[in-house]
Amino acid sequence: MASKISGLSGSPAASIDAGRPAEKARDAVTGGPSAQAQPSPAAGDVHITDSASQLASLEQAVRSLPAVDPARVAQFRTAIEQGTYTVRPQHVAGQLLQLEQSLRPLQAG
Repeated sequence: MASKISGLSGSPAASIDAGRPAEKARDAVTGGPSAQAQPSPAAGDVHITDSASQLASLEQAVRSLPAVDPARVAQFRTAIEQGTYTVRPQHVAGQLLQLEQSLRPLQAG
C-alpha cells in the first residue's frame, strides 16, 4: 500500500536526483570549493606528540615483559608462610613517591 505525503506517492527517495552524480560542496561566498571539500592532509603530515611517543615506547616495553615472575612469587610465598616477610613502610612510601614523580611529566603533556 502506498502512503501519500504532500502529494508524493511511492518511494520519493529513490526518484529524487536518481542517476545524477553528486556535486562537490561549494562556498556560498566565492562559489569555489568549500573548506569542507579540501583534501585531507597526507599521512606524512601527521604529528605525534612527545607524550604519545613515550606512551608507545612504554607500552612496547611492558608488552615484552612477562606478566608474572614465578620465581619471585615463590620467594615471597615462602617468606610469608615462614613468617619472615616484613613490610617496610618507608620503602613502600618511597617507591610510591618515585612512581608519582616519574608519571608527572606525562600529566603536563
